[in-house]
Amino acid sequence: MSEGCIATRMVPKTVGCIALFIYPIAAFASPNVEELMKASDRFRGGLAVGVTWNITIDTVEDDETSTSKYEVRAKGVNALAECVNPPRCKGEVVLFNNRNLWFLKPGIKKPVAISARQRLSGQAANGDIASTNYARDYNASFDKEVVLGSTAAYLLNLKARDKNVTYDKIRYWISKDKKLALKAEFLTLSGELFKTATFEYNNSLVSGGKKIPFVSQMVIVDAAFPKNITTIKYESPREESHDDSIFNINNVVR
Repeated sequence: MSEGCIATRMVPKTVGCIALFIYPIAAFASPNVEELMKASDRFRGGLAVGVTWNITIDTVEDDETSTSKYEVRAKGVNALAECVNPPRCKGEVVLFNNRNLWFLKPGIKKPVAISARQRLSGQAANGDIASTNYARDYNASFDKEVVLGSTAAYLLNLKARDKNVTYDKIRYWISKDKKLALKAEFLTLSGELFKTATFEYNNSLVSGGKKIPFVSQMVIVDAAFPKNITTIKYESPREESHDDSIFNINNVVR
């Protein structure tokens, strides 16, 4: 090379005495979507170990308000949510056995099969209060990188693998740095928006000896009637040993 020329480590093209370096497209590859989904699930209860947390559901629906409280015990794809308040609903149970859901009520021995999509309270569906297993329930594809508020994020498009999951389609924002789910838009099969959810992570959980973030709040807003809002507050998340038998319908029947 002649004296005075500027060069980089690789020289795919030379213009005059200036050698230009063009970075390969692979340097800007899209994220590993499957790993991203699994990571974000962990911070919303999708853990293989036993986890327990309490939730308070505050609902504003057509200018009327209501509050209910549940204790949720989860392990992998199973969960047991028991109502502790209000008194008229105390002891009611929603059992998530893989993708099968059952409702049980004190005094009624026969469990009732229900859907993850049915409303539990306001905008919250039954499936919203269990552990999140989106990596299992949805086929996800990378859309683009975006900035949500001031946070760099990946936008994913999720499509249900099965008819008995909570939503048909989801547009899902996950932060690039911490892999936290930030926002979800829930869509009909035809792609129409009907609910939006945002998430906060002011809780933490010790799992496998490591401290990880854990969801503290999920706010769900009706797309057609934005004054109809349901807020799910997550409290006291802790890792606990849950025997698989507690998720067996035959053991839950009262």
